[in-house]
Amino acid sequence: MFHIIEDEKAVLCAEQKTVGQRTTGGILDSYPEYQSTAVLDKLRETEYSYLDEQDHLYLDYTGAGLAAKAQYHEHEARLTSQLFSNPHSLNPTSEASTKLVERARMRVLEYFNASPEKYTVIFTQNATGAARLVGEAYPFRRNSKFVLTFDNHNSVNGIREFACRNHARTVYVPTQAPDLRVDPTALVSALAGRWPWKRGTAGHGRRKRGLFAYPAQSNFSGVRHPLEWVDLAQKCGYDVLLDAAAYLPTKKLQLSDGNPQPEFLMVSWYKLFGYPTGVGCLIARRDAIGRLSRPWFSGGTVQAVTVGIPWHTMAQDGSAFEDGTPNFLSIPDVHFGLDWLTRVDVAVIETRVRCLTGWFLDRLKCLRHASGAPIIEIYGPQDNRSRGSTVAFNFIDVTGKVVDERLVASESAAARISLRTGCFCNPGGGETAFGLDMQALRPVCRISKTISVDDYVRLVGLPSAGAIRVSFGLASTTADVDRFMHWAEYTYRDRETPRDGFPPRGHC
Repeated sequence: MFHIIEDEKAVLCAEQKTVGQRTTGGILDSYPEYQSTAVLDKLRETEYSYLDEQDHLYLDYTGAGLAAKAQYHEHEARLTSQLFSNPHSLNPTSEASTKLVERARMRVLEYFNASPEKYTVIFTQNATGAARLVGEAYPFRRNSKFVLTFDNHNSVNGIREFACRNHARTVYVPTQAPDLRVDPTALVSALAGRWPWKRGTAGHGRRKRGLFAYPAQSNFSGVRHPLEWVDLAQKCGYDVLLDAAAYLPTKKLQLSDGNPQPEFLMVSWYKLFGYPTGVGCLIARRDAIGRLSRPWFSGGTVQAVTVGIPWHTMAQDGSAFEDGTPNFLSIPDVHFGLDWLTRVDVAVIETRVRCLTGWFLDRLKCLRHASGAPIIEIYGPQDNRSRGSTVAFNFIDVTGKVVDERLVASESAAARISLRTGCFCNPGGGETAFGLDMQALRPVCRISKTISVDDYVRLVGLPSAGAIRVSFGLASTTADVDRFMHWAEYTYRDRETPRDGFPPRGHC
């Protein structure tokens, strides 16, 4: 059930290799600007040649970017030519680490065109770590609100627990099928209320109404939500947490005057350029940092502390948020990664993935069974308007049923295709896509929190535990789209797929 039989697999592999040798072909008829991105084909042949050498089709750039060989070479050269150690000291090896970490910090601000007087960079483990820093330290209180869109990563959804502990109200702004966008009227309504508030404590100026959080680009559907919402929320009295993890790999974000300037911006660097992993950051406005109060302290975050009496004083500015020893051997790779993206030119990457995504969507909609019934159901925008390169969909078998995502995961892996299956840590996107309203979800509140994912799927009546997600990036080509389309049609056209016999789902 999980594998293509050997003779069919041999035919498929041979045909896929032929597909991989095709030129840009028909994409230029609909997207002639694709020709201007030819420089990326050369990079695919050199810096990302391991893809073709390993006969691998990579379609999960929203999950993680791919690193150029030059990035690995630079890391090796740095570590084999110099000595580095814990930067929390004044010895020569520590000073060497501190110098490179601070250079990377300034390079981040430069990349975003952010003023060092207005913004600071706090290195974290990933974007999730950045969200936690804000959530645990934000001054939620009774009568304040945490407003966020249905379309959010769980790293942001989880902040509602901090809000709840401080008796703040959580308000979700729904998305609407089929495009999975937010109704602007609903957003304005959620942000509305009496204003101005009374002045807060000395030094904090006017009290904020609460925190508004949303993704610049959905990691589920690829929808790009308006950056103008930052100004809207701020005028309504909110601080803004902008999740830019899925947005930045193919689009630059400017934090200079005249552009939206959120109080908090979350970033995972491996999403942009593949390496290093384990390094993200929170880019925060200095005035907003002053409103946060951490619930604990650790090594590196305090100026002084005593144990004879319970007293401590926090470090100044962003240092109070970088717990323990920073990843000083990998943070300098962020500097090189940003230099690499700048040399390649993010505008060129954006043009390429926009063309590939549009062409991919056009071809998905043309996939049909012999009866004329569609093979694909797309969730989210079906064109290139205000969207990124992430496409969520499901295969529909010949009987009209959704193909179980576990089968797709296994069969795509057997064909050396890397894509994503499941809910992508974005339950709100899936709930809207599958039409799950509050009435459908209400039974979940009456059962144990230890319920299995499979029991949850059956309880709410889902046809599957999620969807299939394909996303494009810097090293993607037309041959990648050709190969996927051939595999999809060959594998699922006119096929009735099994309904059971799959291993249990460990998570969504």
